[in-house]
Amino acid sequence: MITLYGFGAGFGLPEISPFVTKTEVQLKMADLAYRKQKAMPPASPKGQLPYIDDEADSIADSTFIRAHIERKYGFDFDEGLDQQQRAQAWAIERMIEHHVYWALVGARWTIPENFDKGPAHFFDGAPEERRRELRENARAGTAGNYRLSGLGRHAPEETLDLASRSLSALSVLLAGKLYLMGNKPCGADATAFGALAGLMTPFFDSPLRRRALEYADLTDYVDRMMELFYPDHAWLPSRQAA
Repeated sequence: MITLYGFGAGFGLPEISPFVTKTEVQLKMADLAYRKQKAMPPASPKGQLPYIDDEADSIADSTFIRAHIERKYGFDFDEGLDQQQRAQAWAIERMIEHHVYWALVGARWTIPENFDKGPAHFFDGAPEERRRELRENARAGTAGNYRLSGLGRHAPEETLDLASRSLSALSVLLAGKLYLMGNKPCGADATAFGALAGLMTPFFDSPLRRRALEYADLTDYVDRMMELFYPDHAWLPSRQAA
């Protein structure tokens, strides 16, 4: 059986990490049996979550995990899509993972109130005398990565404007469809759902969350995906949680 390593539930979400959510949803899409265990990034072969153990194979990074599933189990996450649609789905994933995701990181880690109620608690299990140092180092490291991503170099209102353009693009892409590429979920939907649910959870407040909630098709989409893949999770429909 496959073992999926992630952070676990928290922040009002069935899984804290958008990337672990992506992999978990894809395992569900492929109807593969798996068990889930909590882990921290240093345990991973690449120092990041998710990673999986599948018999003798240990694979890190959600994109490479997807490739492993497709190769080993013969599952096509983009079944029914033509080559142009597959290219579009890949481009959508890259926009989400290299743009929307970093906007989410900024909202969680750079807004003091959100950091204090969320990521700061990652270190609650550390020895008391080291917690402050670990928190400060992690926050500084994440802030550095956020700056390197590009978004962190801009003023907050400029970052919000850029992220809003990506949200608007996703809204346009969803127009008239249940899912990104049609009437059934494809691989890119797992990516979009993980990031958008992470933005919309009522656990955190931010200008970006409030902007995301303005798009009814995006909030309906997140609610639809949550009901499909995490029906037992106590998720307050997004627009009611505004």
